[in-house]
Amino acid sequence: MEDIIELRAKAKLLEPLIRIGKNGLSDGAVKEIKNTLTKKRMIKIKLLGAFCSGKDRKELANEIAEKTNSVLIEAVGNIVVLHKK
Repeated sequence: MEDIIELRAKAKLLEPLIRIGKNGLSDGAVKEIKNTLTKKRMIKIKLLGAFCSGKDRKELANEIAEKTNSVLIEAVGNIVVLHKK
């Protein structure tokens, strides 16, 4: 697997492909993330305020990575970057 530092540098150039909002981390959202990861290998996800208000964003990022069988590369603010294992 590529070095985390290299992956973070590449992630800076990505635009968020998926947004998670008031519906939360539904089965459909997990499936969409998995499908996109299969195609792109690394994606950026934006967590909207309705989803993450009052919750720990790092825990949410780890939960998303766990449910999608991916590696959490970076979680800064409302942005999460995942890489396919």
